[in-house]
Amino acid sequence: MRSELKSDWRYPTTLLCIYGFFSTVKPLEPFLIPFLTGSDKNLTTEQVNNQIFPVWTYSYLSVLVPVFLLTDWVRYKPVVVFQAITLFVTTAMLLWANGVPAMQAMQFFYGVVTASEVAYFSYIYSVIDLKRYRKATSYSRSIQLLGYTVGSVLGQLLVSLNLMSYRNMLVFTLVLTGIALLTSCLLPMPQQSMFFHRKHTRQTTTTEGIESHADGTVDATEQSCGQVLVQLWRDFRQCYSSRQLIYWSVWWALATCGYNQTVNYVQVLWEHVQPSQNVSIYNGGVEAVSNLMSAATAYGIGFTEVRWDQWGELALGSFSGLGAVALFLMTFIGNIWVCYTGYIVFKCLYMMLITIAMYQIAADLSMERYALVFGANNFGALVLQTIITSVVVDSRGLALSIIPQFTIYASYFSVIAVVFLLRGLFTIWRAKRNKRETTSSDISDSPGFVEHRL
Repeated sequence: MRSELKSDWRYPTTLLCIYGFFSTVKPLEPFLIPFLTGSDKNLTTEQVNNQIFPVWTYSYLSVLVPVFLLTDWVRYKPVVVFQAITLFVTTAMLLWANGVPAMQAMQFFYGVVTASEVAYFSYIYSVIDLKRYRKATSYSRSIQLLGYTVGSVLGQLLVSLNLMSYRNMLVFTLVLTGIALLTSCLLPMPQQSMFFHRKHTRQTTTTEGIESHADGTVDATEQSCGQVLVQLWRDFRQCYSSRQLIYWSVWWALATCGYNQTVNYVQVLWEHVQPSQNVSIYNGGVEAVSNLMSAATAYGIGFTEVRWDQWGELALGSFSGLGAVALFLMTFIGNIWVCYTGYIVFKCLYMMLITIAMYQIAADLSMERYALVFGANNFGALVLQTIITSVVVDSRGLALSIIPQFTIYASYFSVIAVVFLLRGLFTIWRAKRNKRETTSSDISDSPGFVEHRL
């Protein structure tokens, strides 16, 4: 009975969803800036903005590729467990450590946690059948969103009703992270992975190193790191040989870079807009609303009947422009409610467009190649983000204050909007021109037209 339970796809999916929920319920996260700059840590806004937060970007970039390869080599579960351990260490350091160096170390560990996210999203594909991918993906992604939303709402209630201090909220988060860690240890160990331990289906079994099974599936021998890297490079070149995929991927990298910068530093902007008021009391509610509305927007895209191959680039440009307008309003109006509203609008627009981009890119790719493109696009975004952080934010660079920072982010999205608007208009013009030429060609080749000319 126990063996049958573990072989059912619902068993690993349920455990992964439990892990995903408890690892994302973080009631303090919407109030991180007030916690760090308050009496608990006594840090200045400049220290948090220019010295501590940039470390996350550098850490994330430095470990992303090694973690990506390690995740596949050790078959996902060990990295999921490692992520839970690192998240526990991050929360403990945030609770008990003090000073700028300690908080920088905490941000380094959090960068490792973020890089390990690839294991969470890849694990389920190695333990369930292909026909279950859609459901399992929906469950695992939705449960994370639920966790973030519950954490934001819970944090809002605890702060608004003065039920728990910031430090006690961290202790509560440690307990939840401990539950996530125990759950990760119960996950079944996968027998295959996308690259190092690949499982194939073939018609013949004459290939060397292949062991056939009665069900028609065959197991390839484990590949070396060199073989995997060569295969990755071949797949990379083949994937990006499509000009359409390149355009969508460029937007993905550019927009994700700007989105991450905005989300990472938006609390600093909120604190700056009205420092005389306790504006942070609404941060949790705003995060909860933005998460729910973003989910609804992304979900609704699945029911729209639009030829995204023709109109998609124009949509990327138009809605990126609206995002830029929202950022400009957040930066210059100087009203906290405008800031909150602009943030919700900006986040919803990004989630809608990134969903469209994912659909378009994944349409003609295998799971292995989609994972590769997904990783490459995010790596490109992270490289851009590292450059912006080092030049604009870091204390060793320009160390700009928050208003000039957000002016740059809004201008950045304006450039993206202009580029893709022009590209979208060109795509539509070319499609209409081709349609007219095709129609003219069909008419001129018709028998009636030929007889009339004769």
